[in-house]
Amino acid sequence: MERREDPRADVIPISQAPSAPHPGEPEPEAPRHPRPAGLGRVGVVLVSHSQRLAEAVAALAVGLTTGDPAAVAATGGSLADGLGTSAVLVAAAARRVDQGHGVAVLADLGSAVGTVRALLSDADEHGLPFPVRLADAPFVEGAVAAVATASAGGDLTAVLDAAEEMYRQRKL
Repeated sequence: MERREDPRADVIPISQAPSAPHPGEPEPEAPRHPRPAGLGRVGVVLVSHSQRLAEAVAALAVGLTTGDPAAVAATGGSLADGLGTSAVLVAAAARRVDQGHGVAVLADLGSAVGTVRALLSDADEHGLPFPVRLADAPFVEGAVAAVATASAGGDLTAVLDAAEEMYRQRKL
């Protein structure tokens, strides 16, 4: 490749680029990589006082979703495997489901909400992805709506709105 004595010396024709095929050689075929499932969607974290409950709600939400479900993490209990909530486990779950488009968090009871709020107040310190938002939503119905909307490709605002709308759904 020749160096050009032009003010745009760093701009070279594509045919002279080091990666360009040599004359007479066939162009290499582009690698075929299927798009990973869930790439580019909002992740959902379900926080409960019980790991078993969080997993059951996640299974329900994913099971009711048609097509390829968004990334969902269920976390519950304490680090000692008892009932409770752990900011460490919630932060790890948020990092697992993060695909660069935000993470919606739903929590079951008041102290789980408090744990998530405290975690969000020091998001950088805990290494949370950005953005992470807590939904003001009922746990089960909100989880189903959030996972369905995230799976359909909704952005973080749409996922939160879908979950929070479940408070306005009357059962009678």
